Amino acid sequence: MALYEHVFLARQDLSQQQVDALVEQYKGVITANGGSVGRVENWGLKSLTYRVNKNRKAYYTLMDITCPPAALNEMERQMGLSEDVLRFLTIKVDAHEEGPSAMMQKREERSERGGFGDRDRGPRSFGDRDRGDRGDRPPRSFGDGGADRGPRRPREGFEGAAE
Repeated sequence: MALYEHVFLARQDLSQQQVDALVEQYKGVITANGGSVGRVENWGLKSLTYRVNKNRKAYYTLMDITCPPAALNEMERQMGLSEDVLRFLTIKVDAHEEGPSAMMQKREERSERGGFGDRDRGPRSFGDRDRGDRGDRPPRSFGDGGADRGPRRPREGFEGAAE
């Protein structure tokens, strides 16, 4: 049997219990067709980069699946028909990862640091750097219309070009 990582996005107006019910429904589809579901991670309600079907946020869920292709096709078919699932992505992998996924590791690191506001930004932030003295500059001439370039010649191959 093949190994897959499957992520799906559920609508923002669902409750976490309804998202868990969706997971159980799709687990049942996989097991009924001869597969098994390993790790299931709920990444929570996250903001989307752009609106999808008028939703600005979605519940993200990761599932590690071991199943034949027919079981996966049936689950993806049902997800495509469901109005609660906005998007899904399935990737075939050689082996399932051990431990928490990268998304869950980031969350744990953030909580250990104490949140976003405690970051050390160094002596000054980006906007207040000193550009130093720019020295004397030659005066600009705006009204000459590029007279220092000489007369314009038409390009070859275009209408009005000299042949």
